[in-house]
Amino acid sequence: MNKSYDNIKSDLTAADREVYKPSTLAPSHLPDSMMSSVSLLPKDKRLILFTRHSLRARSDGNGFASDQLPLTPKGRVLAKSWGRWLDSHLPYSLDVDSISSPIGRCIDTAQLMQEGAGLQRSIIHQSLLVEPGSLVTQPEIASKVFKEVGVLNFINRFLQGSLQGTKNAYQGGLDILSLFYQHQPKEGHLMLAVSHDTLLSAFLAVMLDMNEIDWNDWPKMMEGVFLWFDDAPFDKAHAHFVWRGEIYSRSIISLLESYSTSGFSQDKLLLPPDVTWR
Repeated sequence: MNKSYDNIKSDLTAADREVYKPSTLAPSHLPDSMMSSVSLLPKDKRLILFTRHSLRARSDGNGFASDQLPLTPKGRVLAKSWGRWLDSHLPYSLDVDSISSPIGRCIDTAQLMQEGAGLQRSIIHQSLLVEPGSLVTQPEIASKVFKEVGVLNFINRFLQGSLQGTKNAYQGGLDILSLFYQHQPKEGHLMLAVSHDTLLSAFLAVMLDMNEIDWNDWPKMMEGVFLWFDDAPFDKAHAHFVWRGEIYSRSIISLLESYSTSGFSQDKLLLPPDVTWR
């Protein structure tokens, strides 16, 4: 990323964390970043793994992946083995309903991860985890631009507020955070939230206060961010997250203020019903 984000690195102390030193190999084809992130996870939180789906068939040369592209055989094995590894090596239970984009490869990823953990829980389809959803509001406009400029330029234009047919970037980030906040599992449980690279890349850029990313920042298949909230009302909480071996923290109020400064009103946000922020 092209901007310093030291100001949002977490100040959690070592006492707030449980340091895991995995003694067994990661599942084959799992991005290396996931194991370095696992080593920094806290203990006894309401943990969420917001992840890109597993390995899928190739998209076209401009980054456009149709809804019909399935997981590959290796992708199915990876999702199941990753679920098994998490269940076997973390002091967190995956015995909780998952949320997912309604696209088949995301649902299959969640189901296979559950199977790997020896579970069969509900997978709740969430429109905010696909497009149109947390980024796009007018697909007839945005999809044309997407195909013209490619996926990376599309996301950067979204982050810079220069893309018609989409939400404000802070609105997109806050909508996803609100979704996660309202679906937090019990303490000591890990909930899966399976989505796509575009949503995950945009969400992370907002959380890291970035308005431009490059391909080095792009989430790989089956790469994800671990996230949890303070035990506080949404508008008074911090969202803590582990991404590629670093712990970060972002206050919800800072995102709300950035959204308001951009000239948008609160009534467009999908906030929890008890939030009274002005």
